[in-house]
Amino acid sequence: MALDALVIAPHPDDAELGMAGAILKFKADGMSVGILDLTSGEPTPYGTPEIRARETAAATAILGIDWRGNLGLPNRKLEATLEARALLAGKIRELRPRWLFAPYWVDAHPDHTAAVELIEAAKFWAKLTKTDMPGEPFFPERIFNYNCVHLRVVEKPAFVLDISEFWEQKLAAIKCFESQFITNRPTEPPTMLDRLRDQAAYWGWSIGARYGEPFMCRETVGVRSFKDIM
Repeated sequence: MALDALVIAPHPDDAELGMAGAILKFKADGMSVGILDLTSGEPTPYGTPEIRARETAAATAILGIDWRGNLGLPNRKLEATLEARALLAGKIRELRPRWLFAPYWVDAHPDHTAAVELIEAAKFWAKLTKTDMPGEPFFPERIFNYNCVHLRVVEKPAFVLDISEFWEQKLAAIKCFESQFITNRPTEPPTMLDRLRDQAAYWGWSIGARYGEPFMCRETVGVRSFKDIM
């Protein structure tokens, strides 16, 4: 398999929160997309492994992606160990994505910051020769970072993607994770879903669109044409 994009998420629902609109746009543009969840996301107050698996399957169907898997690392205890690095590098060698998408590197959630460290190290390891990792050496072109953070900060992104036409589908995918975002959550506005809409509207406003998703990148992002710059 050779994917255009592999979205790596600490937990099921992080990919949907951070970049479901981008995923839907990628698919509409004919790109191949996969999601690799690093953990099951459990335990949580109102979820179970079975519930989260059903919710993930429902969200995956809405996104219409080409592949989704779970690396089986421990929720709440995610670490960038050598063992985890080898597992993830092996998946990268198997899936051969052009681009990797990781969470933003500044966050209050230890699983998220550990995921970024793990993804960056595994990207490098995936190209190694003379190793017992499965598959042929492969090196993705770059890592982009999506916004799915637990800090109330507004970082300046490298770019913002217009997701206006995909907002309702993104919201539907997020709503699939009922145990996380709807069950026993406040019902008076602003709800969590209201806040997500407000954030998407802010990023859309920043580029003159209705809704947007921000992306960061440690490296300079190049362009070949000014035609699509908003």
